Amino acid sequence: MAYQTINPSTGEVVKRFAEISDADLEVAVADAQAAFETWHRQPVKHRAKILTAVAAKLRENSEEYARYLTLEMGKLIAEARGEVALSAAIIDYYATRAEAYLRPQSLPEAPGAIVEALPIGIIFGVEPWNFPYYQLARVAGPQLMVGNVVMIKHASNVPQSALAFARLFEEAGAPKGLYTNLFANFEQVGRLIDDPRIRGVTLTGSERAGAIVAERAGRNLKKSVMELGGSDPLIVLEDAPFEATLDNALWGRMNNTGQSCVAAKRIIVVGRERGAAFLEGFKARMGALKPGDPVDPNTTLGPVCSEQAMHRLLEQIEAARKGGAEVVLGGGRVKRPGFYVEATILTNISRDNPIFRQELFGPVSSFYVVDSEEEAITLANATPYGLGGSVFTADLRRGRQVAGRIESGMVFVNHPTWTAPELPFGGIKNSGYGRELSELGFGEFLNRRLISISPVGSPPPGVNQGG
Repeated sequence: MAYQTINPSTGEVVKRFAEISDADLEVAVADAQAAFETWHRQPVKHRAKILTAVAAKLRENSEEYARYLTLEMGKLIAEARGEVALSAAIIDYYATRAEAYLRPQSLPEAPGAIVEALPIGIIFGVEPWNFPYYQLARVAGPQLMVGNVVMIKHASNVPQSALAFARLFEEAGAPKGLYTNLFANFEQVGRLIDDPRIRGVTLTGSERAGAIVAERAGRNLKKSVMELGGSDPLIVLEDAPFEATLDNALWGRMNNTGQSCVAAKRIIVVGRERGAAFLEGFKARMGALKPGDPVDPNTTLGPVCSEQAMHRLLEQIEAARKGGAEVVLGGGRVKRPGFYVEATILTNISRDNPIFRQELFGPVSSFYVVDSEEEAITLANATPYGLGGSVFTADLRRGRQVAGRIESGMVFVNHPTWTAPELPFGGIKNSGYGRELSELGFGEFLNRRLISISPVGSPPPGVNQGG
């Protein structure tokens, strides 16, 4: 596996990194195990002190960290700064709430019984390139505050971002082995999952990668969390505010140049006349996006992350076209250096079109018009994915009712699918299982140990005490 920085806005190979050797990998796992033996016995306030320092250093060097994202995966500079701020907020969130989340819980119906929240050991994460810090923060924040330790195999195209995040822990005074970045190959990843010292596995990535990793973790009887793809619907009901909804649809689809699991990939508008008007407005907004250097604040259309990703999108667009879809905007490569795809809108997509059930990961939107709310809900659920979704309407009660019928892990009313430290993140169906963020994410890799205390001299269960 080639760990290298390739600037997607130019196609230039910037820097290459060597894979970890088998000998060094063994040392790293041993160091992580040793760190766990000490770390999980530390008071929660001590753990919080280290994590708070990590978040502070991330904020102090925000511009440096943002530039790594722009260099390695082409993130627009304003969005890169936003990711740095969000990542710091996640780490702080867990540093300030862990003590309450770890407090033993009594069981009112079982006097003398409590449930403790205890760490389990080394958590191994396999993480993607599209949010190089945010994905790490939502694993490291909760798991380190729980008392676990973390080892991460990051995506091969963001090695400098991976090293920069790991460096935060060194600078914050974290013990060796607490947080470990690994430039591991696929065979080494498999051996790590098999290693009995690894007690939990989490992955954010594709369905294919998730199936492989989950199967191996299951074979080893290890808990896993899978955050996989998505094809989120954005439903526009007849009464939704027109201009505001258009603005939200554009942001929901094009945030991170559309390279987000929870992007609004399928726009579904109720009403033929309104659908035609909404398409024209959406087309105007998409068409106005300006490709350019992602460091330039005037750029509004960045590159996709890699040459492979660019060709994959172009192939999907062509397959959609051959399958009968209409390309009403874009559809090609931007004529400039780097890996740029035109902002693209596809319509007239039949259910037998190859892209009907695929995820489009980039600046490409599927656009549908239906006649009724019922049709919109049916279409929204006609996908193998179930990550997020959104509903736009002037009637909040109606929005809540429609949201309740969307088959996904997250639904937002009058807001594109989004993330925040306090909001549980995760999906159903082929979008995976388990949750990250919020208190739910905190509890995924815990030993919920029951301790039940009975009075001295109590008889065994079931013994007749009536004589």
